[in-house]
Amino acid sequence: MQGLSVSASPRVLDRLERTSEVLFGLIMVLTFTGSISVADAGEGQIREILVGALGCNFAWGIVDASMYLMACVTERGRTIVMLNAVRDRSDRKAAHALIRESLPSSVSALLTEPEIETMRERLSALPAPPTAPGVSRDDILGALAVFLLVFLSTLPVVIPFLVMNDALPALRMSHGIVLVMLLAAGWSLGEHAGRPGWRWGLTMGALGFGLAGFTMVLGG
Repeated sequence: MQGLSVSASPRVLDRLERTSEVLFGLIMVLTFTGSISVADAGEGQIREILVGALGCNFAWGIVDASMYLMACVTERGRTIVMLNAVRDRSDRKAAHALIRESLPSSVSALLTEPEIETMRERLSALPAPPTAPGVSRDDILGALAVFLLVFLSTLPVVIPFLVMNDALPALRMSHGIVLVMLLAAGWSLGEHAGRPGWRWGLTMGALGFGLAGFTMVLGG
């Protein structure tokens, strides 16, 4: 049952969530690098744009890490409420309903009433949960992992501008790195979904550059 342990932290993002975070970060930095005019931009302007891109993704990493901590505490609090309600219920049908609500609908539909009753008995036998949820060391480490995922995934994109003097080759290499990262992310998702990885990779690449272009058109 999801959330059965009130002390454990949820997994630090599944594959889809990790890929979505990386995709968002890449689109964000693409809107900055795509705004560089190679013919007109000087070294100072390019550096200013890159600092803005890194600063924006740094801030977004902090926001995502904070949201992760909030999700940990919220999920743990929801579990405490459910456990207390099940333990205190004298009405077994009401307790069964609470247990079913805490399960994915696809799983709940497969369980019989005797199986739900067995779960109720096991939940009732658990030690009393804490009175209120708190933030654990694992929560903080998970939030740090989320921040690093969001922020570090964009660093390879700006490295060419830091090590190359010519803006045009740097821009081309930067976009090449983005394309490779998008292809890899899409390939991974495709395999996870049991679909052709190369097809999902190409789709992710087109989607990433398309969304970045759309964002730039809207003034993002």
